[in-house]
Amino acid sequence: MNQTHIHLLITHLPIIGAALGALVLIHGIWRKSNSTLIAAYNVLILSAIGAGIAYATGEGAEETVEHLQGISKNLIEEHAESALTSLAGLIVIGMMAVTGLFITIKSTSLTRPFALFAVGASLIGFGLIARTGYLGGQIRHTEIRTNTASPVKDGDGKDND
Repeated sequence: MNQTHIHLLITHLPIIGAALGALVLIHGIWRKSNSTLIAAYNVLILSAIGAGIAYATGEGAEETVEHLQGISKNLIEEHAESALTSLAGLIVIGMMAVTGLFITIKSTSLTRPFALFAVGASLIGFGLIARTGYLGGQIRHTEIRTNTASPVKDGDGKDND
């Protein structure tokens, strides 16, 4: 297993984790359950760690595909720039989650307001990391590129191939 394999495997963790962490936080706030909030914070911490691993293996993945036919350097660069922004966002969310753990364990009056703030941050983080994943997918999955040409159709609706 090389960095490309690890990159492709781990990239889904921060995407799903950021969304799942936000949903579990919402559930914990709604149910007034500190144990659910703690679980959500743990998911967000794992998401931040996953983002770090994905970023660290990104260069190795780039080296694997950058010379393949049909691979766009522009797409790779756009993905890399988005990944750096996402990493920064998820590091902040991970640090917020650690803070949220301590606040929740101490059962302070800040537990609920901090959890609400963390939900907002998690949703923003999800948006950032989902965009990064989408851009990364475009590198090898031409079917999701917005600028790919579709087959030209005849007047009868059949492909002109």
